[in-house]
Amino acid sequence: MTLHSTIELSDVPVKAHIGVFASGDSDPYEHLLDLTLRVDPALVLIKQDGMAHVFDYDPLLEQIHAVSQNKRYETQEILASHIVRCCAKFKQIQGVEICLKKSRPDGTGGTVCGRIGVRLFVNGEDLAALRS
Repeated sequence: MTLHSTIELSDVPVKAHIGVFASGDSDPYEHLLDLTLRVDPALVLIKQDGMAHVFDYDPLLEQIHAVSQNKRYETQEILASHIVRCCAKFKQIQGVEICLKKSRPDGTGGTVCGRIGVRLFVNGEDLAALRS
């Protein structure tokens, strides 16, 4: 049997300040994060219920929220890169797909309609390189 497993976190609100705005202007966008974490199937197909048998993603989310609120970023790409580095700190994560999206809360104004974002796929070898 060949098993593959992922843990998916979708539409996680991220309180980030991203972009270049006029002095004193606040970030008019809502930022959402989608993460697909590739993990060992033994952390998903479990025989016994309990947090000791699975990957606890709460510490990862705490790190992501800390780095997201740490400072103002000019680009979504740099924040996505920082989030990948957060993922690399957890050896249980064997690969990651990240999508960081932004939209206007009221859906009006500016040139943005819908959601605009960046997506990055990082395999196990690349995560290992970030760990060393």
